[in-house]
Amino acid sequence: MTGAASADRRGTAPVATLSTGRVRGATLGGDGTAEVVRFLGIPYAQPPVGARRFALPLPPAPWEGERDGTAFGATSPQRPYPEATAALLSTVEIPGEDTLTVNVWAAADAADSPVVLWIHGGSLERGTAALPGYDGERFARNGIVFVSLNYRLGAEGFSVFDDAPADLGLHDVAAGLEWVHREIAAFGGSPARITLMGESAGGALVAALLSRPDSRPRIAGAIIQSGPLEAVTRERAARVTRQMAEVLGVEPTASAFRAHSPDELLDARARQSAGSTPLSGTPGYTLAVDSAALPASPHAALVDADVPILIGTNTEEYRLWLDPDALAAIRRVKAWAARLALRIPRRAVRGVRAAFPHASPGEVLGQLVTDRLLRAPATRLARARRADTFVYEFAWRSPVRALGAAHAVEIGFVFGDVTSPDAVALAGADAPASLADEMHGAWVAFIRDGAPGWPAYGAERWTRVFDEASETTRQRRADVVDAV
Repeated sequence: MTGAASADRRGTAPVATLSTGRVRGATLGGDGTAEVVRFLGIPYAQPPVGARRFALPLPPAPWEGERDGTAFGATSPQRPYPEATAALLSTVEIPGEDTLTVNVWAAADAADSPVVLWIHGGSLERGTAALPGYDGERFARNGIVFVSLNYRLGAEGFSVFDDAPADLGLHDVAAGLEWVHREIAAFGGSPARITLMGESAGGALVAALLSRPDSRPRIAGAIIQSGPLEAVTRERAARVTRQMAEVLGVEPTASAFRAHSPDELLDARARQSAGSTPLSGTPGYTLAVDSAALPASPHAALVDADVPILIGTNTEEYRLWLDPDALAAIRRVKAWAARLALRIPRRAVRGVRAAFPHASPGEVLGQLVTDRLLRAPATRLARARRADTFVYEFAWRSPVRALGAAHAVEIGFVFGDVTSPDAVALAGADAPASLADEMHGAWVAFIRDGAPGWPAYGAERWTRVFDEASETTRQRRADVVDAV
């Protein structure tokens, strides 16, 4: 075997030499296929426990001998999804304190190869890189060094205090990016060819990293899948922290929260959010504009980012957030009141009704929310940028629980594997493998070459629509996007 992660031809495990020590991984494949090496649970920062809770991440401590890299690191403290969502989005719980870790998949002979850093989603309070659906082997077999990471979630990662740094989860992923830039050559990756990729909250973190002056020089390209682009003021982002402090009966300070264990904070969050709904409920965690962590909101900062961006949304994002019963419960009066509260113009409503003539009031509202929160901001960014921006719409409709082209359904297709348990839960057992091959190939091409295979967005509004029969066309329902 050649490459920086060396191994003996007689079958000994691959070993990578990092600045902090040696790590031993595992070899995958070999029966007539190219070998892939995998290294799991490598620390990119010290465990955020004890005095390091609610503090900036510190560089990892060096170790003696060979560190075992055959198991994922501990997951950040979190609770499973609510019952209605848990059947669709799985949760993995791995106990331990060493939560700030990365995982690497690479071809055994990788050398100066392009790199992708995957950042998982989960509303900034759930998720882990250890999910089966985030396996990087197929990227590695296509010549990409694939890296994934964990970061602090919920109260531990996105509380806003006057006596602690804001956006600690973002500081974590920034430290993870620095680790990739510093260490990835040990796995055959090029530090000059790092693309970021994330979905949902992970997409928001990708956008935020590209907005940071210190992180931007490390990034060669960015993929944002259904990611919100707006960071809010510290005052607004702190609402969830203030409400949790009331539940705990303490002041909204890091010192007061540090006196409670992570489990106690999770219990408080559960009490805080009990009975909430996607349309009316407790505040969620969000990124805050902060001079140290995120000087400007990504929706503005990314306009001048001189790297290619691949960005898109799913046609019916809302169908993951609102199940069929919730949609059916939204009658005309409730939908009308919600549209007024969101200040959605009448012409946008007319446009959605024309595009979806058989949609119920709840479905019309859900489509408007999808376009307002995700599709319209992505479009405005694509129209404003001078660097290449490639826009897609995922339109394939899952038969599972009437999800259709809902939020997160595209992930299995992007990873090129619609047979993993996570992909089957969202897309069913008969999802088209040809579409997975097509989307995965486009993502690989973007990571490798900076272009996915269709024209950049411009005056003609070219968009790749992924479906049973995909096509490159002018943006669909442009009148709605422009109105909301």
